[in-house]
Amino acid sequence: MYDYPVTLTPLDNGDVMAAFPDLPEAITCGASAAIALKWGQDALHVALAGYMDERRDIPAPSSPAPGQLALAPSPLVAVKLGLYQAMRDQGISQLRLAELLHCDARQVRRLLDLDHQSTVAQLMDAADVLGFRLDFDLHPKNDPAVGLAPPPPCPA
Repeated sequence: MYDYPVTLTPLDNGDVMAAFPDLPEAITCGASAAIALKWGQDALHVALAGYMDERRDIPAPSSPAPGQLALAPSPLVAVKLGLYQAMRDQGISQLRLAELLHCDARQVRRLLDLDHQSTVAQLMDAADVLGFRLDFDLHPKNDPAVGLAPPPPCPA
């Protein structure tokens, strides 16, 4: 859903930079490609939280170039991003969502907080009132169709 293409670039000091063409705010470095990708997910979270704080639409990811890796936010964050974007698309405020969920507006703020560990039940309830069904899938870790397989060596 939010699999963003990532570009790995070796730096002069031996580190590797991970950058996201669709999210210029998301950029990080690591001592190796694997570490840069690990930190890349954090960079995605921070950049996407910034979009939410600024009340901007979440950018749709472009298609990766052949052989290019794509990195997704954590599943919990991806669901929260989807809920946030659904609210924007439908013109539903946090206060209105709280009314639909029969809860306090503070609970909705926590629900949309990417750092808060919301429960699956809360996410499912919010998805339901927004007209969505929340599904879960389980995939092998090294399934290249799902995202992060072991990273290839960084291009020289």
